[in-house]
Amino acid sequence: MHSSMGTRRVLVTGCSSGIGLAVAARLAKDELRRFKVVATMRDLKKRGPLEKAAGDSLNKTLEIKELDACCEASIKECVNSLPNRRVDILVSNAGVGMIGPLECQSIAAMKELFDTNFFGLVRLVKEVLPDMKQRQSGHIVVMSSVMGIQGLLFNDVYSASKFAVEGFCESLAVQALKFNIKTTLVEPGPVMTEFERKVYEDAEMMDLSETDEETAKIFREVYLPYSKKVFTSLGQTTEEVTEQTLKVITAKDPPLRHQTNRLYTPVTALKHADPTGRLPLDTFYKMIFKHDNVLNATLGVLRMLKSVLRTKKIQPKL
Repeated sequence: MHSSMGTRRVLVTGCSSGIGLAVAARLAKDELRRFKVVATMRDLKKRGPLEKAAGDSLNKTLEIKELDACCEASIKECVNSLPNRRVDILVSNAGVGMIGPLECQSIAAMKELFDTNFFGLVRLVKEVLPDMKQRQSGHIVVMSSVMGIQGLLFNDVYSASKFAVEGFCESLAVQALKFNIKTTLVEPGPVMTEFERKVYEDAEMMDLSETDEETAKIFREVYLPYSKKVFTSLGQTTEEVTEQTLKVITAKDPPLRHQTNRLYTPVTALKHADPTGRLPLDTFYKMIFKHDNVLNATLGVLRMLKSVLRTKKIQPKL
């Protein structure tokens, strides 16, 4: 696979499932054949679902390679194996989740999460950025989250990792622009994937003995049911997020930030509406602890709005 005129080589991480798999397969099947996709994963034994999704594009416009975002040598080996080390578009997607009371999570597990979600991105960018600078072209696309803009109850550490990702990219984007390199943070809300399901399955089995009774009760009886309602009402499919990512990649002037789910815009807008931070804090507190019926009614309206938007195929503007 070589990068010819008009064909851009895309390196995608975390392609064994979820958004990474969907993005890699969609770009490889692009009708205009604009992309050569290097779909990577840490464990090549998990390549089966991607091979199936890739179909006829496998070994034509899509090749699968091993890459562990937590290992500099692995990243270097993967990039070195590409002709001229050329990566036109980096899609940094590999990530892990963590939810639950802070007292019940080990510092070791938190460091592991940051090693993937934040330092994984840093290692990738550190490897491809010098070549992009030399060529005076490139696009760094990062799978962030609305939780990189707005913190959420019991998502303290995951949200912190995404805040770190946002700060890193926002800072780097200024320098990158000088070398004609674009940077985009793709910010989904809840997405229905195995990744999300596993996080919530683990949460339901979580040992809460390290925290107090009231916090454990809030987590089990308020947060988990609330999260399920939010997923049902607002959750996107990987295909929806993938189409939004494709629009970002093919945009003439891609944005720094792109939220894939327009139903989340009012949530993140609260933060900008009040610089003191009281407005979003009070709003979320009341929604979760004071007005359960208001939350249910709001989610009902959003559910209806989502079906209207899907029917009309109205998507956020870039």
